[in-house]
Amino acid sequence: MLAVKKEGVLLEKTGFNFESEGVLNPAAISEGAFIHLFYRAVRKGNFSSIGYCMLKGPLVVAERHDTPILVPEFKYESHGIEDPRITLIDEVYFLTYTAYDGVNALGALALSSDLVHFDKKGVIAPRISYEDFNRLVGPNCAVNEKYMRYNENGDLAEKDGTKVVIWDKNVIFFPGRINGKMYFIHRIKPDIQIASVTDLTELTPEFWNNYFQHFEEHIVLTAKYDHEVSYIGGGCPPIRTDAGWLLIYHGVHDTIDGYVYSACAALLDLENPEKEIARLPYPLFQPDYSWEQVGEVNNVCFPTGSIVHTDNLYIYYGAADEQIACTSVNLQQLINELLTNRL
Repeated sequence: MLAVKKEGVLLEKTGFNFESEGVLNPAAISEGAFIHLFYRAVRKGNFSSIGYCMLKGPLVVAERHDTPILVPEFKYESHGIEDPRITLIDEVYFLTYTAYDGVNALGALALSSDLVHFDKKGVIAPRISYEDFNRLVGPNCAVNEKYMRYNENGDLAEKDGTKVVIWDKNVIFFPGRINGKMYFIHRIKPDIQIASVTDLTELTPEFWNNYFQHFEEHIVLTAKYDHEVSYIGGGCPPIRTDAGWLLIYHGVHDTIDGYVYSACAALLDLENPEKEIARLPYPLFQPDYSWEQVGEVNNVCFPTGSIVHTDNLYIYYGAADEQIACTSVNLQQLINELLTNRL
């Protein structure tokens, strides 16, 4: 069994208005001796923005802003900017987040060259109605029956003047290009899907229409073990290793006390990341401590950012949807354990 170390709580909510209700689910990227964290900050009324802090090394807070670095500006994100992830592609930082307008939750993108100024590119996830999703996926597509259970609200076409579309969250880009293409994962419940483009301009309604007509081909991970039986979703941006793309994701299972969110690990093929090659048959880590078991949402370990420092992988995660914690594990030992569980 892997030796996984819970490093403890790293950031807690403060008295500042923008993060008075909680801090959680940070994006992480390293730059020299420093690590940048972009985290979800929640104010009263469950309105979210993106806060910022800088770490010296993986665990020491060196700087923390008292105002958010990104705030809602447009209708598509009017109720909150949530759960950021960040990667570097072609010398440009891709920060993805969930844009919530009070009705729909969809993956959006902002680009930066300096990690200070961000250019919002809007929603990049498909805006597809439940009715169209079910029609395009079709009765002949051999997908998990839970798709229809989770996405059966087609009778509701509009709410509060806003068109209702299928929720598509956890949009996460792979760092760098793979054979000239930019790959990203996303999540329409209950599985993790994958897409690729040469340029962002390709993400048109026509692209997504064709995508959903061949939907089964784009499902990269589906629930396999008891700890993830309810549904799964993206976690941290994939990490390139000699053995494959290391993907830390979240798995959810239902209990008498509600859902339990755990961190999970898998390997994807380096040249063809649409192919899963290994997966841990047990959680990498799960809620064990009071600060993970009791909070805004109980029993949650939700991984969203990671960095490699010396020989260890440090994983930053939302604990009970209220604070930010960190876990570490030896990277090579994790890879070795995954390789003993090839599919």
